[in-house]
Amino acid sequence: MRGRIYILTIVIAVIGCRQAYNPKPVTAAGSYLVVEGAINTGTDSTVIGLSRTVPLSSSTALKPELNAIVTIMSDAGNGYTMVETGQGYYRAPGLNAPAATNYKLKITTAEGEAYQSDFIPAKVSPPIDSVYYRIKSDGVQIYADTHDPTNNTRYYRWDYVETYQFRSAFESYDYFSNFPVDTVLLRPQADHIFVCYRGDVSANIIVNTSAKLAKDLIAQNEITFISSASEKLESRYSILVKQYALTPDAFNYFQQLKKNTEQLGSIFDPQPSELPGNVHCITNPSETVLGYITAGAPAEARIFIDNRDLPAWHANTPYDGCKMDTDLYAKVLRGGVIENDVAINIYSGAEIPIYPVTPPAGVPILGFSASNPACVDCTLRGTNVPPVFWVNE
Repeated sequence: MRGRIYILTIVIAVIGCRQAYNPKPVTAAGSYLVVEGAINTGTDSTVIGLSRTVPLSSSTALKPELNAIVTIMSDAGNGYTMVETGQGYYRAPGLNAPAATNYKLKITTAEGEAYQSDFIPAKVSPPIDSVYYRIKSDGVQIYADTHDPTNNTRYYRWDYVETYQFRSAFESYDYFSNFPVDTVLLRPQADHIFVCYRGDVSANIIVNTSAKLAKDLIAQNEITFISSASEKLESRYSILVKQYALTPDAFNYFQQLKKNTEQLGSIFDPQPSELPGNVHCITNPSETVLGYITAGAPAEARIFIDNRDLPAWHANTPYDGCKMDTDLYAKVLRGGVIENDVAINIYSGAEIPIYPVTPPAGVPILGFSASNPACVDCTLRGTNVPPVFWVNE
């Protein structure tokens, strides 16, 4: 009996020690400027993103910095004004600027606050030797190789832009027109809504170094992994990989940023640390500014991956639950009531016609197979205009 009481006491003590922990959200009013991007001294555009931090408790995920004046300056005194393109992004066309020059970014906000980066040496990336992929049991791993025969680069960063072709659930050969009267017409090829294109950009920080190697060589550097169930691999996929040469300080910044943002999960992972950047507030030197600007001409390489070259994987798409209905001009209901499903569903825009329903003789048209726009119109999720670089094989 004493043993039973003793065990029960331990259980009660353990249960009694468990209390809900509800930490108070950080509600500090600090709104720090975040500066993202790289000064491209080559032929491609420079894009700089400006935003403000928001509290964790805020319902707003992004607070872009609008109406700022952003200028790229060289230590030779040349200036390049950037144009605001919306959502806190500022763009300058290809600078074609001298590589053996230092550059800095100057920012003046709409409130008159002045910021600028340190002068940054422009570094030209060596070419990318190859971008390629390997088929794994659960997807595709994409790699990049590079080397610098002069052994002068050593520190690298990569990002990428993905583009992929996808198809809606059903190919529509007809469309609704209300001019001059409500009717269904044959869809022109130029207005197809079956094949579309979507894009995505890299979200993770990809860095590597050959500093501890005898040769400046990076091999089998992992760029991104695509799951076998991803819609990206359903038809045709393309990735444009960009490679940047970094200074040691820039590499250390991005490496620490990667640890702070991607590798936290347990007490055994690297713990977050202070991350000073190279952008400063001139108006208020004590103000915290987040970001690190680099400069130089990146290298680029693009590859395509075709579904026919992959295993017979099944992609999970938003169209998996789609179904096709039959809408008739004269549908007989109980009691002999005639209902015009074409007018109810297609003329109203609730469904998009797919192809006509006809008797064996082919005439007259009795109605149309149809489905809701989300299952038929791929332009609701992408564009039906192929990118200029797109090549179909």
